[in-house]
Amino acid sequence: MGVVVETRVGRKRVVVIPKAVAEAVGLVEGQRVRIRAEDGRIIIEPVRDALWLALHGRRIGYIPAEDVEEESLREQERLASTT
Repeated sequence: MGVVVETRVGRKRVVVIPKAVAEAVGLVEGQRVRIRAEDGRIIIEPVRDALWLALHGRRIGYIPAEDVEEESLREQERLASTT
């Protein structure tokens, strides 16, 4: 198990996520979270955007920059020929 901290539910059912917990999952101010109830538990998960996933997410493949550039040029040529 990771970091475990107790906290209180405040007015309007506001829960403050302790710094140690936020740091353990890489949660920063302003970031979106997903909250769900499951089997009598509350689960809060950071919502990862495309940039975060690109920098920190699991790698499922590798595409060399040259391949991306070639595909970009082909697509630009295709789009230019249709106008």
